[in-house]
Amino acid sequence: MKMLFKTPMIHWLIIIFFLFTIPAYGKDMRAASIKAKADYKTALTEEKESKERIIKGSKSLKKIITRIKIDVKRLNSDIKTMQNDFEKLKEEELKLALLWSDNEMDMLELAGTVRVVARDLETTLNQSQFTARFPERTDLLKPILNKNHFPGIDNLKTITDLFFQEMELSGEVVLQKGSFINHSGRSQTGDILSIGKFTGVYRTDKETGFLKYSEASSRFFSLSAMPSWSIQRNLKKYMLGKTDAVYLDFSGGAALRQITHKLTFVERIKNGGLIVWPILALGLLAFIIVVERTVFLKRVHANADLVMNTVNELALQGKWKKCEEIVKDKTGRPVYNVLKAGIYGRAEDRETQESILQEAILKELPRLERFLPALNIMGSIAPLLGLLGTVTGMISTFHVITLYGTGDPRMMSGGISEALVTTMFGLGVAIPIMLAHTFLNRRVSHIVGDMEEKAVALTNIVHREITVLE
Repeated sequence: MKMLFKTPMIHWLIIIFFLFTIPAYGKDMRAASIKAKADYKTALTEEKESKERIIKGSKSLKKIITRIKIDVKRLNSDIKTMQNDFEKLKEEELKLALLWSDNEMDMLELAGTVRVVARDLETTLNQSQFTARFPERTDLLKPILNKNHFPGIDNLKTITDLFFQEMELSGEVVLQKGSFINHSGRSQTGDILSIGKFTGVYRTDKETGFLKYSEASSRFFSLSAMPSWSIQRNLKKYMLGKTDAVYLDFSGGAALRQITHKLTFVERIKNGGLIVWPILALGLLAFIIVVERTVFLKRVHANADLVMNTVNELALQGKWKKCEEIVKDKTGRPVYNVLKAGIYGRAEDRETQESILQEAILKELPRLERFLPALNIMGSIAPLLGLLGTVTGMISTFHVITLYGTGDPRMMSGGISEALVTTMFGLGVAIPIMLAHTFLNRRVSHIVGDMEEKAVALTNIVHREITVLE
């Protein structure tokens, strides 16, 4: 049995083949046996070749497996190296991400800064009167102001060029033909003078005036109010090259706006409130008093010099009758009243006559000083009324602040205007009144001094004559 199992399978096949293929004819057995032996040899040869191939293939596979194992080890080493590299790359990636984030923030901040500068430049260009000559300048900034556009070097160069252009134009004085909107709202052509960025002037056959630049329409408009004659004359001479001096508005249009919005006297009174009216009434009354006193004192002083000189000359000649005729019918005038008292009291002694004259002068003094104390009081009351208006105006201002806060300064302008206007009118009335009061007081003192001098001269004449007669 052991031998049977050790017999190759191919032998059993041959045996089975012969058992099932025994021919009926005996002669075929021999041929079949020969063929079987041949097949057996062939099978052995094939088996041997197969074994050799298998052994050879096994060796080859072992070499391949060995090589693969080596490759696996190498690949595992490479994988480990790659994993280390991968970890390092992840760290580098994180660092680069952080760096990119910082750089991105910097770039966004830079882009925002460029847009802010471009926005400021756009505002400057819109407010600049040179945009009327170069209206395409603002279009160059539109791509830079787009939030979806990242500004590049060309955009920065554009901004720089526009800044330098504005600076260059600000230092130029240009006279050229151009169009502007006149007082009637129509477009008109004339000579337009641009003096830097400060002032624009126009000249036509009929008039010369200032121009105001409009941001909305990028055009020049003539001011609604014409400048004074002297300013127009200066502008004409400058545009004709006859003078180097010219009026400029360095305030950015504020001075020109004052020309068109100059308040009238009536408007100032309205802004001052009710307190202004008593101040103006005081001023008017004081003016009437000053005029009346000035005329009166001038007439009194002129009469004093003329009449006293005449009476003194006649007294020296002893013509007392003529002296009496001069002063006889002139009642109500201080000079004549003093002279009358001196002439009629000439028979008295010197001391009595001096007392008579002094009494006459003192009696006339109230007429000379009439209304002057009232004028002094008015000069003191006027600034106090102005101060009262200031206080009421500030009370009104604080009341507005209490109700509405300080959000809108225009709401507080009424009270502040009242405070300042009443103070201005109070001081404006008080100062002339005090000056006039001082002047009139000195005038009265001068007249009284002259009258006393002439009275002493008359006394000397009278008593010199009495001494001579004795």
